[in-house]
Amino acid sequence: MPAIPEGLTTIVSTKGQVILPKAIREQRHWPSGTRLTVENTAEGVLLKAVPMFAETSVDAMFGSLGFEGKAKSIEDMDAAVAAEAKRRARD
Repeated sequence: MPAIPEGLTTIVSTKGQVILPKAIREQRHWPSGTRLTVENTAEGVLLKAVPMFAETSVDAMFGSLGFEGKAKSIEDMDAAVAAEAKRRARD
């Protein structure tokens, strides 16, 4: 990741809102509407983007959806997952 300029500051509003500097939002790829988790640490506050999908295991998902037809390739499945993630990100 490219270095973020030192000395970036922001102000907490009367509503408790903080505006993250544009350089940080762009570096992190956090567009408007990005959901963040907030963690209080000894050093300060840690912000992390919330994963788009809940973490799960293959065992939990195996066989949950039936499919009839020719098997899909890994490339086809990756493309379908990426297309759906992109669609959901717009909603």
